[in-house]
Amino acid sequence: MIRAVVFDVGETLVDESNEYGTWADWLGVPRHTFSAVFGATIAAGRDYRETFQVFRPGFDLTVERQARAAAGKPEWFGEDALYPDARSCLEALQAAGVQVGVAGNQTARAEQILRDLELPFDWLGTSEGWGVEKPAPEFFTRIVAEAQLPADEVLYVGDRLDNDIKPAQDGGMLTALVRRGPWAWIVGDAKAEARCRWILDDLDQLPALVAKANSAQLPAHATATRQVP
Repeated sequence: MIRAVVFDVGETLVDESNEYGTWADWLGVPRHTFSAVFGATIAAGRDYRETFQVFRPGFDLTVERQARAAAGKPEWFGEDALYPDARSCLEALQAAGVQVGVAGNQTARAEQILRDLELPFDWLGTSEGWGVEKPAPEFFTRIVAEAQLPADEVLYVGDRLDNDIKPAQDGGMLTALVRRGPWAWIVGDAKAEARCRWILDDLDQLPALVAKANSAQLPAHATATRQVP
């Protein structure tokens, strides 16, 4: 039984395109150029934060966040940054009696923004609030603790095989990959992908898939878009 579904934030619930664009603006770099270097950094297997170092060596993300806030340009996203399927998916899961959690590598400010959006979740955790970042095993241990369920009754949904899917699997959780955002297309891990319960193009079909799985009507590895070996 899938008794809880826990969602990553960036590129799972929130489209981060504009937020990264505002960083390009802050650096004085064309957005297209920033995006290209961002993708190249990910493809090279490096931390995305190294992108900032390309344009401004010695860049300190924490300091620059504070500088942006002081300049009246703080980190921010609103309802229009949510993927169109995000709110409806969470609502449908809650209506079906499934616990809904949100847990991602986010700042305290982003956590407050998510709370202010009044998304239908039962609990919310962020890396800054918890003091640990994905892909650390402790992050996923905390998810299981928040859910108060056995790990194999928790489904973690994310866009990154490296940061979301594999460590969640290593922690004993079920996983679903939503294929959107740069990491979902650039970073590969065939073994982790093969172990996913579902590979999704969006979140629209997830509530029905969970319901069918829980009623034992869905084969173990059927997916919305294709069969996973």
